[in-house]
Amino acid sequence: MKNRLINKEISWLSFNERVLQEAKDKSVPLIERIRFLGIFSSNMDEFFRIRVAILKRISKLGKSANKIIMFDPRMVLKEIQDKVLILQVRFEDIYQEILRELAAENIFIVNEMQLIGKQSAFVKNYFQSEVRPKLIPIMLDQLKLFPDLKDHTVYLAVALTKRKSSHSKSTFALIEVPTNQLSRFLILPQSDRKKYIMLLDDVIRFGLPEIFGDYNYATAQAYMVKVTRDAELEIESDISESYIRKILKSVRQRKEGNPVRFVYDQNLPEIFLKVFIKKVKLKGAENIIPGGRYHNFKDFMNFPDFGIKHLRYDKHPKLPHKDILANKKIFTSLERKDIMIYTCYQLFDYLIDLLREAAIDKDVESIKMTIYRAAKNSSVMNALISAARNGKKITVVLELQARFDEEANINWADKLQEEGVKVISGVPELKVHSKLCLITSKKGAQYAVIGTGNFNEDTSKIYSDVFLFTADRRLTTEVDSLFAFFRRNYDTSILKHLIVSPFNTRKKIISLIRNETGNIKHNKEAYIILKINNLVDHEIIDYLYQASKAGVKITLIVRSMFSLKTDLSDLSENIEAFGIVDKYLEHARIFVFANGGDPKYYISSADLMTRNLDSRVEVTCPIYSKEIQYEIGQFLKTQCEDNIKSRILNINQDNQIRSTGSENKIKAQDAFYEFLKARHAQPNIRLDR
Repeated sequence: MKNRLINKEISWLSFNERVLQEAKDKSVPLIERIRFLGIFSSNMDEFFRIRVAILKRISKLGKSANKIIMFDPRMVLKEIQDKVLILQVRFEDIYQEILRELAAENIFIVNEMQLIGKQSAFVKNYFQSEVRPKLIPIMLDQLKLFPDLKDHTVYLAVALTKRKSSHSKSTFALIEVPTNQLSRFLILPQSDRKKYIMLLDDVIRFGLPEIFGDYNYATAQAYMVKVTRDAELEIESDISESYIRKILKSVRQRKEGNPVRFVYDQNLPEIFLKVFIKKVKLKGAENIIPGGRYHNFKDFMNFPDFGIKHLRYDKHPKLPHKDILANKKIFTSLERKDIMIYTCYQLFDYLIDLLREAAIDKDVESIKMTIYRAAKNSSVMNALISAARNGKKITVVLELQARFDEEANINWADKLQEEGVKVISGVPELKVHSKLCLITSKKGAQYAVIGTGNFNEDTSKIYSDVFLFTADRRLTTEVDSLFAFFRRNYDTSILKHLIVSPFNTRKKIISLIRNETGNIKHNKEAYIILKINNLVDHEIIDYLYQASKAGVKITLIVRSMFSLKTDLSDLSENIEAFGIVDKYLEHARIFVFANGGDPKYYISSADLMTRNLDSRVEVTCPIYSKEIQYEIGQFLKTQCEDNIKSRILNINQDNQIRSTGSENKIKAQDAFYEFLKARHAQPNIRLDR
């Protein structure tokens, strides 16, 4: 089986390379290209904090590690190192290219040596008033113990030399760049219509003589360094300790996790580099990544655009839905038909409106909801609090182990409980990753929302997800049963419509694939379309190979990790795979099976990864509405017609733009927006947004 698979970590690097391609693409507006550099950098940070950290842990198991992941983790780590170094060079080349194109737009990023006219005085004043009070240099030669370098933080490693003592050793210092307190970007006074930006790092470099001038140092040279730490939580199963206390303890331990990557300015003096390698306790060359003058490019996602419209994507107004009428309750619309909302394209506010309606409706008795990640200032949470204040029974299943949102979710749990909301802190041994909302009236009517993404108004602006609003009793009754399971984990009802991990998702997906294999053998219509973020589960892949070998046409639209090989003769010749990277993050999970001419449509919170199938609570929901099936079909059609942002996923992982044979240039995200715009251009819809 191993020879039939691509290692998932290596495939993830190929995905991040697709992100980097967007930064290089000259058809993408210039500031958006800078934003893609930031996304690439942020992705890489998380990759090392999670994926590489896990590999390092597994590698300590010796030969048994190969059986666990079907690859030698040490070889994978070496391959990661080689690939990352290549991408790092490509990243720096693209950055320099973007700098030249910014200059053509009269926008200049300048350092401390390039200031002109009154800019020096401006920077000096800013440094003295805003920056210096936030700096605490650490003199390394005065410390017995080397300081712990924080994750998510960049430092300037400063090499200092004394006056009149050229033969003396250099003194080293560390300065934390306070990006948590100040913007990374300082806009300088314009000159001759030219716009200038200076990075906070260089403002500090500018002020080095002032910081160290009183100590008789002749020179002070600063080089950026950064440590990435293991961020995987270890939750011990000590039942005597409260669950929340264990989470908080693990989050604190994350901040002190083992270093898994050290990125440094390649001009850092070798003697200083050796200090870091020794003191930070870096083991293995794969930990050490030479880079350019600047790190933490994730900050570049907030690069200023100076209000120049052609440097950003056109902002299409979010579309209304034709079946949600002005001045009418959404409940009324749902009693007539199911409704699907497509985030990034349509108004996520409909969900918030539904919760607000429920909060003040005298007939509503209760609201139940699962929350994995909430917005910082969440209107969803505020609507639930309002409902609780209005006497509704509110239950929130709040997943405290949502990676990197643990502390935020604990804070929300406290706020909700203060308002009388019943908070269920997940399910023991399982992450609750399903996206469910259930509203119940005093008369027994029920309304549900089932989605592929988080109930989060911030991410809904950039994450392309789907949310089904329904009053279909087949679905709402089973959503209610799931909330009963969340309350009493032994209460596991038999479900006929919803597919739920960890109970039957694996079995059901395999059954659906095998059904297509059987149909092709009986000359019935057979095909499979899977749109997902990740496809890495070995057993699912093996059944897809079997279906392909039997002749089933399989289309895989995969954004990120992808372990299946599409180029295997007599095994995967009927499988086409591609991924789309564009202005919105493709996040919806949609499954379609031909079913002999009566297609079955599903939306899901689950990717086809072992963890989603076996160790999380995930919900895959059938779509019964023919209207919505048609919309989903059009959504997938535009994805399959994309020949601009669609890249082929193959063994070589070379990310070639996919040709569809059409002379027309089609971009899926733009095409689907136009489809929805035409479909929902009806009178009497809500336009008060």
